[in-house]
Amino acid sequence: MNSHKYTYWFFEKALSDRFCNDLIKYGNEKKEKLALTGDKTHSEKLTEKEIDDLKLKRDSNIVWIGERWIYNQIQPFINMANRNAGWNYEWDWSEECQFTKYKLNQFYNWHKDSFQEPFSDDKPKMYSGKIRKLSVTCLLSDPKDYEGGDLEFQPRDQEDPTTILSTNHIRKRGTIIVFPSYTWHRVTPVTKGARYSLVIWNLGKPYK
Repeated sequence: MNSHKYTYWFFEKALSDRFCNDLIKYGNEKKEKLALTGDKTHSEKLTEKEIDDLKLKRDSNIVWIGERWIYNQIQPFINMANRNAGWNYEWDWSEECQFTKYKLNQFYNWHKDSFQEPFSDDKPKMYSGKIRKLSVTCLLSDPKDYEGGDLEFQPRDQEDPTTILSTNHIRKRGTIIVFPSYTWHRVTPVTKGARYSLVIWNLGKPYK
């Protein structure tokens, strides 16, 4: 499943300035939380050491949103990328959207979005038994408003697993980037301003 030609697929300026502005305004009106990793949930109270350890890997703030108008705008591009890149993964559900703020010096180190096992049966039916197959990052900020904060990929299935693919050539506002959820990626530290993005994970039954 990891031997596809394309590590990611993108649509430059697919989202309008108005949509990006509306989404940033909507996200900023809601109470933000410290972004977590792995199976941690915001119902757990982290110790100071756990927070310090977390910030070695990830330092950003998030808001969870799930309004239909957001999915209606973005999901058609997920389907197009899935087809155009030749992945052709079967998927049928999008998780809640993660509106993410990367402020000065914030970052997210190397990670992948998929987990070792499918979601357990104690999850709602639309999650149970499924895995993350396609991840989406939408760039909401004007590139003039921040420096750093580059999305980078590391396709570790290649002959040279240290290869790093940068997307700093496609920083235009409104760009949608789609990639398989098993792909290792990171967001480099923001060195000036603030970077706003929207992330969506899309689920389906395990690969056959």
